[in-house]
Amino acid sequence: MNDVVWLHHSLPRTAWFELTPEEQARREEAFRAQRELSLRQGASRQGRFHVRGQGDYSHVEIWYFPSAEHAFDHWSRLVAAGYTACFEFSNQVGTAAEPAAPSA
Repeated sequence: MNDVVWLHHSLPRTAWFELTPEEQARREEAFRAQRELSLRQGASRQGRFHVRGQGDYSHVEIWYFPSAEHAFDHWSRLVAAGYTACFEFSNQVGTAAEPAAPSA
């Protein structure tokens, strides 16, 4: 059971749109590789959602991690892959406020 939730809000920076399609594809592949590594290390991704409303971001990703350290490692690897040069972001990490219900 993963008890740590990570909410990642994002919005492409102007620099993202200035990249060639080939460079965007290379960057996306680098980011995908880091996400895949996190999944292999025990994280679970609940999805990426397009969001609208009175906020600063266009997408939110919801992840669960075995620990806050796993979430931090995930983010550190994305940063090293150049993610923050391409996207504005906001991250939130939280723990369960109540125990999860048993699976049926």
